[in-house]
Amino acid sequence: MVRTNTDTASRQTALNALHAELETCRCCPKMIGPAVHSESVLSPVMLIGQAPGTREIAQLKPFCWTAGKTLFNWFAPLGLDEPTFRQRILISAVCRCFPGKNPKGGDRVPDRDEIARCERWWRGELELLQPRLLLPVGKLAIAQLLPVARLDAVIGRQLSYRAPAGWEADVIPLPHPSGASTWFKMEPGRTLLAQALALIAAHPAWQSVLNAAD
Repeated sequence: MVRTNTDTASRQTALNALHAELETCRCCPKMIGPAVHSESVLSPVMLIGQAPGTREIAQLKPFCWTAGKTLFNWFAPLGLDEPTFRQRILISAVCRCFPGKNPKGGDRVPDRDEIARCERWWRGELELLQPRLLLPVGKLAIAQLLPVARLDAVIGRQLSYRAPAGWEADVIPLPHPSGASTWFKMEPGRTLLAQALALIAAHPAWQSVLNAAD
């Protein structure tokens, strides 16, 4: 589908409005805000994370701490350093506020109702962008697009997503880069991550982002 300049301007206005509305969201009483979103960039590639942590809430920037450092270190050899990635690729998430701490350790996993209430934000971004490549990061994000029983069944593969509106996108899942995770540091995770990154590097949508004018 060929997009006109008018269409692009209209989608940009709508994305800006969606993010402005997101900033006012207070729908989940157990979630700790304010809600976080990336730069409002129209991109053929969209990354979907799980939920922000305390640092992301403080800085109002997704993937801005330890997990982000690991994530952007994965992408740097593919041609995009962190500042350029943030300028050219929209970073979304399943939930946009911090879920709080789990009494047993680590961050609390958002519950089903919180995930459902927050779905409108990432799906709104998805429909405005209609990206050619989706990068879900972590099992919670992957599960919003694909059935996933085990990470090793989907990481390292290029899969397909068909939106309710009928358009399609390729999906290349990634593990979550959390410092608490060892999955991507051990086999088969290490090899499967390398395979996934190679698929991303070769994808035409990624190449178009690399070649975008500054």
